[in-house]
Amino acid sequence: MCPRHPCQIGPDQSRRVEGTTVRRTPHPPRHRLPLKSACLTVTAAVFVLSSCAWGGDDGKSTRIPSAPRGLTVQAGSATSVHVMWNSTTDGSDVTGYEIYRGTAKVKDVPADRHMVDITGLKPKATYTFSVRARDGDGNVSPDSKKLRVTTPAATTADRKAPASPRTLRGEAQGGHAATLAWDASKDNRSVASYEIYQGGSKIHSVGGGTTDTLITGLRPGTTYRFTVKARDAADNFSAASPAVRVRTAAGKDSGRATAPADFTARTHKSGDGAYYIDLTWKPPHTGGAVTEYQIHLDGKSATSLVFGGTAPQDKAKHSFYVGRKSGDTHRVKLRAKLPDGTWGGYSPERTVTTAQSGPK
Repeated sequence: MCPRHPCQIGPDQSRRVEGTTVRRTPHPPRHRLPLKSACLTVTAAVFVLSSCAWGGDDGKSTRIPSAPRGLTVQAGSATSVHVMWNSTTDGSDVTGYEIYRGTAKVKDVPADRHMVDITGLKPKATYTFSVRARDGDGNVSPDSKKLRVTTPAATTADRKAPASPRTLRGEAQGGHAATLAWDASKDNRSVASYEIYQGGSKIHSVGGGTTDTLITGLRPGTTYRFTVKARDAADNFSAASPAVRVRTAAGKDSGRATAPADFTARTHKSGDGAYYIDLTWKPPHTGGAVTEYQIHLDGKSATSLVFGGTAPQDKAKHSFYVGRKSGDTHRVKLRAKLPDGTWGGYSPERTVTTAQSGPK
C-alpha cells in the first residue's frame, strides 16, 4: 500500500489514487543494479520479446483498445438521448465504436465520430448506456463507464415548437476549435435540448439549460457555418437560429477556451520531508467530460493525469512529488485532452519554489 502521499513511480508504471490514474516520467534509480542482476533482467526481457514474436503469424493485432473515457449521456427529448465520449487515442488502430443500451448493442459509428443520438426510447424511462472501441482486427475494448439516464415524461398534445435561439455568436479557438453561444429560447413547456448544426449536419447537442459549447475537431484555416435549434420534450424543433460563420486560425494555436482556467500552483512539505507541488484549475468547457491532462514541469512533459472515476467539472486539483531539496525553483503548466482526442491550449505557466507556499 502507498502511504497517504503519492509514491515514487518507476518506469512504465501507473497507480490509481482516489479514482485517478497518474503516469509519472521515470527518474533514475537511486542504487545501481548488481551486474549479474542487470544481465538476468535484460536476458529475461529479450526472451519475453522473442517469445512474443514467435507467436501466431496471422498478422492480426493482439492489442485490445482501451475503454473509451469521458462518457456523458443526457436526454434530448422524451424519446431520445445524446451519448458522447472522448475519442480513444491509445495508439491502437480504432476503426469504430459500439454503443450499448444495457447489454444490447444499439449503434455502430465510425472512428471519426464520438457522439450519437439514440432514438425510439420510452418517455419517463431509465436506461443505462456504455461504449466500446473496436479495431480493424475485430478486437473490442472493455466497456466505458456505464451511465444511467431517465427520459422526461411525454407532454400531452404539445405541438408548439420552441422559439428559435437568438443572437448566435461564434469565435475561433485556434486552428481546431470554436466556441458558440446563443440566447435562450422560450417554449410553452420547457426546452429539453439545443441541437448544433454545421452546415446541414447535426454535430452536437447540449441540455436545455446550457447556452454555449465548444466545437472541436475542426481543420485549420477553414470557414465553418453553424446554426442552433431548440428542441422540447415532445420532439418539436424550432426554426434554426441565424447562422454564424467562423474561420479557424491557419496555425497550430489551440485557443484560449481550450486551456484550463484559474490555474494555481503552490508547494508544500510533507511530514517525511518530501516536497510536493499542489495544482488547482478549472477544466475547459468542452461540452463533454475532460478526463486526461498533461503536466509540464520545467519545460518537459512530467506527468499524465487521468481521472478514472467521475471527472471534475468545476474545479480540479492534483498534487505530485518533486524532490526533497529546499529552495528548488520549478515552472509548471498543464493542458487538457479534448473530446476529439486532440490537446487543448496550455494554461499560464506558474513558477514555484520549494519551501514557499505560493507562486513567484
